Amino acid sequence: MSRFIKRIAGLLAALSMAVMTAVGYYGETLPDSYFVSGGDMPRIGAVLSVIPDGEAVAAQAELSEGAPTDTETGTIKLFGLVPVKKAEIKHTDAPLLIPGGSPIGIKLLTDGVIVVSTQEVSGGGAPAGDAGIIAGDCIVSANGEILNSSNRLADIIMNSHGEAVEMLVRRDGREFTANVVPRFSEAEGTYKAGLWIKDSSAGVGTMTYINPENGSFGALGHPISDSDTRKILPLGSGEIVDVTITGCDKGSVGCPGELYGTFLSGLAAGNIRRNCEQGIFGSLNYIAGRAEALPAAFKTEVETGPATILTTVSGSVPKEYDVAIEKLSLSDAADTKNIIIRVTDPELLALTGGIVQGMSGSPILQNGKIVGAVTHVFVSDPTMGYGVFIENMLEAGGDLR
Repeated sequence: MSRFIKRIAGLLAALSMAVMTAVGYYGETLPDSYFVSGGDMPRIGAVLSVIPDGEAVAAQAELSEGAPTDTETGTIKLFGLVPVKKAEIKHTDAPLLIPGGSPIGIKLLTDGVIVVSTQEVSGGGAPAGDAGIIAGDCIVSANGEILNSSNRLADIIMNSHGEAVEMLVRRDGREFTANVVPRFSEAEGTYKAGLWIKDSSAGVGTMTYINPENGSFGALGHPISDSDTRKILPLGSGEIVDVTITGCDKGSVGCPGELYGTFLSGLAAGNIRRNCEQGIFGSLNYIAGRAEALPAAFKTEVETGPATILTTVSGSVPKEYDVAIEKLSLSDAADTKNIIIRVTDPELLALTGGIVQGMSGSPILQNGKIVGAVTHVFVSDPTMGYGVFIENMLEAGGDLR
């Protein structure tokens, strides 16, 4: 009998430890707030649910003017019994969006100029590096002049006659002054600062959604970053243009594929107003055609299982292809890697090998809703890739409050 009691006690202790471990894990990784439609309450997977506390965080009248959200507090509970953490529940109607899938050309001018690298000037010395400037820095101004092109900074340096150039530099959200003393390069016959800089970026991506209510759009699902420093390019101005896809390098293990496209005209289809972790966002100059709008899915509605992506791998008309959602992460730390998908469509696999560069932003559809967007391919397996929740994109773009 005593052996039986000890065994039961051991099992209960193990169960208690497992529950406490789960509570600790979910408490650290789960978000503190959730959007839900109408009066629903979110369920988080099979074992977690949110139980309302009956306490309103803010009455509708106290919210910002025009805000559609009614907010209350709740408690996330394991098996509906064990408290995990407090949560804010935001009741709102899911926006209706026109799904994208069409290719777009992206032109972006930076706010200031971006330092790709610093180097020595022929004859000796590295003026910019000696002044504390490093790769990834943004040079905002030189001698008090706001910079909008790398050519202008080069002119200021060449005309310095070796006198110090005062540069206002931005790094990781803070600004400082660097006094750069150019050196005369015998090889090039002019003054140089040992800077390799850029002021723009261009490429091809995919439209994710259009909000028919206000003409806003979201695309890419990830930021436009400098390919060398991997830092998000600070947006000065930008625009999107219409594109037709003309070719594709098929993806293979260890070698991501890529779509190629041709810009159809120099006329802007829309203006970019934000470049951030969740993608690029802006407003369209016109809406060409009006596909049927679909509701956005909040992240707690997304499920593992069958889904589709809407993308364009030839021409300019998107097509729907089968995928499977294999894993989900609600953690805020997941950034643009909330969803793991696998391409299952034989036609898409034959055409591209799976996910390729240029497909970023392709909307992911499930149960008649837009649930997310493709963001990255697995280099080790091009049939698989990451996606971002559409909820995260809508919040970043200001289309969800």
